[in-house]
Amino acid sequence: MTAVETATGPAAAVTAADRHPFVAKVREYAETRLRPRALVTDRDGVAEQRVGELAALGLLNHAAPPEYGGAGVDRAVDRRVHEIIAGACFNTWLVWAQHASLSQRMVETTAAGAPVSALARRILRGELLLGAGVSDVRRFPDHYIAARETEGGWIFDGTVSWVSGWGLNSVLTIAAVDKDTETVVTALVPVDERVSSPGPLELGAVGGSRTARVRLEDVFVPDENVLTKETLERARFVDLGVASDARSHHFGLAETVLGELESTGQPEAAEVAAIWRPRIARIRATAYELTDEARVNGGGPYRIEERLATKVASGEALSAITRALLIARSGRGLAGDDTAQLHARSALFILVQGQTPDVRRAQLARLAS
Repeated sequence: MTAVETATGPAAAVTAADRHPFVAKVREYAETRLRPRALVTDRDGVAEQRVGELAALGLLNHAAPPEYGGAGVDRAVDRRVHEIIAGACFNTWLVWAQHASLSQRMVETTAAGAPVSALARRILRGELLLGAGVSDVRRFPDHYIAARETEGGWIFDGTVSWVSGWGLNSVLTIAAVDKDTETVVTALVPVDERVSSPGPLELGAVGGSRTARVRLEDVFVPDENVLTKETLERARFVDLGVASDARSHHFGLAETVLGELESTGQPEAAEVAAIWRPRIARIRATAYELTDEARVNGGGPYRIEERLATKVASGEALSAITRALLIARSGRGLAGDDTAQLHARSALFILVQGQTPDVRRAQLARLAS
């Protein structure tokens, strides 16, 4: 299968997920609470009250099994929820997605029989918002969070390059590296006086996501809060698969932009949407099928060139339709009170989010061709 062929299985399942009551509840919240304030959120940051709202909806443990009070949703419903939230407010999506992806990883770990600490149980019950500090492993040995083993646990020390939701999350998931053994230790780290930041970074995109650099100063991590220990090679193998796929938030943002193009009242803008909508549907279907197939076949580099090509195609599609919306808004789209510039900046963020050397090479090779 190429990056432009239609793959109906997973995409059809996501469409069917629209009928799930949990999806309907999330959509109503997104349309009434998130979308109307998306510009304000981008300017002022994700509000503290959002965390309580997400928790009340069950979005902090939607993938957890019923024993933890979760909805135990399947993969298709999860994808649809990501699409809806990303399409309504990309900043809120980024803060929530850091939590959602890591809590889902915890669900999978516990399902495999791993012991569950008291802190992990609180997260699985949706009581706490997680932040993510796992991507610095990609930069080892140039920059990373150092881990050294000690009696009863580990000591983590270093600066996390990116944590979204800073000030909202009370626990971080940190991936640190023991340089002597090249072991990657991923653990839950409560935010306390040894975990600090000067405050959110001034970003050109997702500026409302409360993204910050966070310093860990010789933080003791007890063994019970360690989620996984794996070789650096294995960690990079898993990361290769995650970073190489076009994901749900791409298509949630695309749906919003297509809808705004169609509602401009301009025939030319509607024509752009009419041309790009089926193209993006094909990319979406292919992306989901390739991701699911890779998952079944061990992940990592499985059909990696096709997955990279699909991710590049997704980024190009977002670039094209967000440019079209800026053009259709006749200059007004560059103003801070217009969603066109917000969506264009979010699309730029997607181009560099989770960018590995393989992803960067594929993107630049495509532009050079």
